[in-house]
Amino acid sequence: MLASTELLPAVLPALLAGGMAIGATLAVERWGGVVGGVLGTLPTTIVPAALGLYAADKGVEAFQDALHVTPVGMLLNVGFLFLWRVLPGRLPQGSLGKQLSLMLLLSLGAWAVLAVLGVGSVELASQAGVRPLWLGLGASVLTAGAGLAATWTPRPAPKGKRKVSVAVILARGLLAAAAIGSSVLIARSAPEQGMGSLVAGMAAVFPAIFMTTMAGLWLSQGAAVPSGAVGPMMLGSCAVSAFSLLAAWLMPELGSALGASISWVLSIGLVSIPVALWLRRGQASLAG
Repeated sequence: MLASTELLPAVLPALLAGGMAIGATLAVERWGGVVGGVLGTLPTTIVPAALGLYAADKGVEAFQDALHVTPVGMLLNVGFLFLWRVLPGRLPQGSLGKQLSLMLLLSLGAWAVLAVLGVGSVELASQAGVRPLWLGLGASVLTAGAGLAATWTPRPAPKGKRKVSVAVILARGLLAAAAIGSSVLIARSAPEQGMGSLVAGMAAVFPAIFMTTMAGLWLSQGAAVPSGAVGPMMLGSCAVSAFSLLAAWLMPELGSALGASISWVLSIGLVSIPVALWLRRGQASLAG
């Protein structure tokens, strides 16, 4: 068993991530898919994850590898979100509970398969001499391309008319906390190089927020609200990738707190704000 002193560095980032996840994802049902989609994909849970990975003190290269591979995980999340746009209308008829259960099974099953393939591909690429940095940059470009394609034609993104239950809101925080805590524990117990740091980077972007947001909104608001948020979330996810790439460079250079803070501000300014303006343009044309 892990001693309490070994658990503490993972517990603190996990608790912070859970609280941040709850606050961020409430935006989707309160302000609609466009505003909520951007706010819900701000670099939130990745911040305590990065701080926890840095505190694991496995060496600068292992820390950078974990953050460099994070955009690969975000690309998988884009695929996860896309399924929530295309699959609901193709599910067999049945009760809401059965349809949602099937949707969760299919989307999480697809993510798990892709995650295994993704980690394996990253490891093979590393063995071939391809640095995780280049994989992260490539995945970031693909994520941006998929997000632009998903939002090129504006779609209605209505607000929720009913509140999501407290239990679902708490579930979002707990799932996010579990994902972040697991990634930190993996990083602390892993060798300085190799699969451990790569798996930790993937675990940090487990689609906990996306999954609970989509499921919770579907249950309480119907399929239209989560479907309208898919495109904005796909494109907004680029901010998480930007933070990861920036933090991998700035945190070792400037220290964990200052490096993470500057990376967060830059990712918002360079990605989230332009994404919000792009989506606002689309909604304006839709209203017109």
